[in-house]
Amino acid sequence: MAGIMDWDNLRYFLELARTGTLAAAARRTGVEHTTVGRRIQALEKQMGVPLFAREAAGHRLTEAGRQLLPAVEAMEAAVLGAERVVPAGGTSGPAGLVRVGATEGFGTLILAPQLARLARRHPQLSIDLLAVPRMLHLSRREADIVISLERPKRGSVLVTKLADYTLHLYGQREYLARRPLVARREDLRQHDFVSYVDDLLFTKELQFLDQLGAPARFALRSTSVTAQYEAVRAGAGLAVLPAFLADRDPTLARVLPREARFTRTFWMSMPPESRHLARTQAVWAFLKDVGQQEAARLRPA
Repeated sequence: MAGIMDWDNLRYFLELARTGTLAAAARRTGVEHTTVGRRIQALEKQMGVPLFAREAAGHRLTEAGRQLLPAVEAMEAAVLGAERVVPAGGTSGPAGLVRVGATEGFGTLILAPQLARLARRHPQLSIDLLAVPRMLHLSRREADIVISLERPKRGSVLVTKLADYTLHLYGQREYLARRPLVARREDLRQHDFVSYVDDLLFTKELQFLDQLGAPARFALRSTSVTAQYEAVRAGAGLAVLPAFLADRDPTLARVLPREARFTRTFWMSMPPESRHLARTQAVWAFLKDVGQQEAARLRPA
């Protein structure tokens, strides 16, 4: 191996080793996938051996790549240590990109305005908010911080409880006025329901209706909680919705408020290596504060 190794090339090597695809590594580093490819080729040329095996599903480390990986990870730790002492570019405050993954409703209604405030406070900080109705995986580097409904049980991750939130059964007031009165759980059989698509449900924490009894008819099902909310607003039927989403709408009313009440938990996690990054630390701490500040909205009376 001749010459001094370029840290930029090694950084792209590290991201490709972690993500497994040029596209994912490019997202993580903020460049085009062709740039990642060129950097890897330059590093392999300098090393004199292939570091990745190109496969249909992506890039897999060769034996030479696996041997190189621990040394590059040690270099990364040293670089991160230096960044903590002397921030990149001499900037004060966090800088760079942080990708936050969250459930759709929570990400859209609670996090989006709060993270916008954080970005205004720190002009050098950029945030990607992935508010999607599916599970995001830290192991695939889909996000730097993930807020999920299930506590991660696999892999080496840092986890904290962010907040509890409540859900209730709701119906449009006009719909409820023209349909049979719901005074007890058995009356729900006379009503249409709006819910999730069972075989596309990404977490068991969103299974609610088993506790209320199987509906006689689903008027509409969707993978999107905001789509369900809009369907209930249009009078399609009853649905279990987050209180922070539905309570703000005067056209909706709770149904069986004592019996049809559910509590779920938001868990926040990140890879252990991310805790050394000032930008990730800043977003992590900010989100913990958001969880405390929004407690009354997440768990209303």
